[in-house]
Amino acid sequence: MSLTRREFMQMLAAASVAGFSLNNAFAADASKEGDKTAVKAPSNPYELPAFGNVSLMHYTDCHAQLLPIYFREPNVNLGIGSMKGAVPHLVGEHFLKKYGIEAGTMDAHAFTYIDYVEAAKKYGKVGGFAHLKTLVDQVRAQRPGSLLLDGGDTWQGSWTALKTNAQDMVDAQLALGVDVMTPHWEMTFGADRVKEIVEKDFAGKIDFVAQNVFSNDFDERVFEPFVIKEINGVPVAIIGQAFPYVPVANPKHMVADWSFGIRDDDMQQAVDDARSKGAKVVIMLSHNGMDVDLKMASKVTGIDAIMGGHTHDGVFQPVVVENSGGKTLVTNAGSNGKFLGVLDLDVKDGKVADFRYKLLPVFSNLLEANKDMQALIDKIREPYKKELAEELAVCDDVLYRRGNFNGTFDQLICDALMEGLDAPLAFSPGFRWGTSVLPGQPITFEHVADQTAITYGTVTRNEMTGETIKTILEDVADNLFNEDPYYQQGGDMVRVGGLKFTFDPTAKMGNRVSDMELGGKPLDAAKTYPVAGWASVQEEVKPNKQIWEVVADYLRDKKTIGKIELNTPKLKNVDGNEGLA
Repeated sequence: MSLTRREFMQMLAAASVAGFSLNNAFAADASKEGDKTAVKAPSNPYELPAFGNVSLMHYTDCHAQLLPIYFREPNVNLGIGSMKGAVPHLVGEHFLKKYGIEAGTMDAHAFTYIDYVEAAKKYGKVGGFAHLKTLVDQVRAQRPGSLLLDGGDTWQGSWTALKTNAQDMVDAQLALGVDVMTPHWEMTFGADRVKEIVEKDFAGKIDFVAQNVFSNDFDERVFEPFVIKEINGVPVAIIGQAFPYVPVANPKHMVADWSFGIRDDDMQQAVDDARSKGAKVVIMLSHNGMDVDLKMASKVTGIDAIMGGHTHDGVFQPVVVENSGGKTLVTNAGSNGKFLGVLDLDVKDGKVADFRYKLLPVFSNLLEANKDMQALIDKIREPYKKELAEELAVCDDVLYRRGNFNGTFDQLICDALMEGLDAPLAFSPGFRWGTSVLPGQPITFEHVADQTAITYGTVTRNEMTGETIKTILEDVADNLFNEDPYYQQGGDMVRVGGLKFTFDPTAKMGNRVSDMELGGKPLDAAKTYPVAGWASVQEEVKPNKQIWEVVADYLRDKKTIGKIELNTPKLKNVDGNEGLA
């Protein structure tokens, strides 16, 4: 549904009474010119002035979140080398200063962690496909012919996605009106399931594009590299860039016959092919991660804009990257259905002359739920409502995942692993997906599933030498802090339970981790230690409990969790880094 202006004003007035602080986009206007005391009703923040003749909407990394959720942004997102102090490695006050955002506003809450708990209570939840649907329909009504792009990580991240083999999200995408998508976590349902959805559910409805996925046998593209669609008479090419490191970051055996990679030479060829076939605008729909996109934009020419995902960065305004062929806009639209990016292009004489961009926070209190989408969501959730609603425990602290080194929910998972598997040390993957829980809010089984629902969630207990433990930490650290973005995989550092250590993100490979201690004693390189973990990418994993079972049992047993003590490393050489609060 699309709200009338009157209906929206009624909702906005109610939100204002509830304590919403209106930022520039939401600010009231003087009702009479020159009279600053008389105020009229605030304008609809989702009524963006029309601009240009080509419009694209973009959301990414929703991680199967169909309902409105809480999601805390990170207070640690370090940039090193040339990335230090640059977008997207700005947090908190540094982010606000960069974009001139006033503290205490809705934008400050949407884009930073500052005063998160109080702001979340004040402003409410974000996202939800029924609310996103209302916003998408409204933007489409303002911009006839606009396309909706899905940046991937859509089919994974919830209990219903896991249990329905991603069918819930496929149905939701179709109902939302997605036009084009590219993948990452989709691949963890296996190649056969991906092909089945693309060839059956999506046929004639959603274009699934990925220029960098090739067959191992004949080295041929598995999916179409791009699609050309006309928007108001302008041929627009959408080129897909799947996550380049699927067989490394996720189980290779699930896509054993496919190879991935950044393949920027192939991307250049795809751009040239699209241009030769008449495209006047070229958009790269990417799941590279922001830093990789920025580097690719500097190397590949002919791309007008990169609409990116994977690293969950809510980038307030596009970064303009110069290359030998001109300029490329690089954006990233956050995660969890929390934002909708709107890119308007003014195309004249066969090229982009100007642009406007807005990353809209999706505040569910300000957007009526679309009735048809809500009915679909209710139908999807009905068989699982009882188990999802089970209240396991209550925590005195806010539970969140994001941050380079640890989050309170990650710490809880590590604690559950160590206790449940009787191990002094635990590793938990540095995943960036997972919703937040406010202090005192019941921790439900659904919250646990939001952190753990994957197709390879078996827990493990392995014997590792101190040397192996350090090697693992160093390898993951290089994936995150290599000075060349092309060698980064875009997640966060593995979460570590029990082990104390010092960490220098500016050091070279093999020298970032030092001073490792377990139980107050130095870690012995030659000694063997039990290590609990989960989400092994190995094909053969010893049968055991699933991670959600271990965490849920832990919470049922504790019932009440006090303030969580984060096990984070002692950091070196990070003074003044704008990615650290």
